Amino acid sequence: MGPNKRKADRVMFQRAQPVRIMAVDGTWQRSCVLRDASSTGARIEVSGTTDVLRAKEFFLVLSSTGLAFRRCELVWIDGTIAGVRYLVSKPEKKKPQRSA
Repeated sequence: MGPNKRKADRVMFQRAQPVRIMAVDGTWQRSCVLRDASSTGARIEVSGTTDVLRAKEFFLVLSSTGLAFRRCELVWIDGTIAGVRYLVSKPEKKKPQRSA
């Protein structure tokens, strides 16, 4: 195996962690299993068809209440296993105020 190109260490789970992926607009969702995760991304196993991942951007819902989630983009897919990168919102820059 080649050198690890990941920017962050991964946490491997001994037991399957059930999660969901959901469209940004809420039009679809799929059950998944979280295989490993880091501060920058995750590896998931998708239940059912992976056609929805063509959207490239979606939410990874980590809690049953939907309160814990990360906005993601698809990095790679191999069968039902996919690698996702977390998208981070950039803070808006404040516009300089004009003096009168």
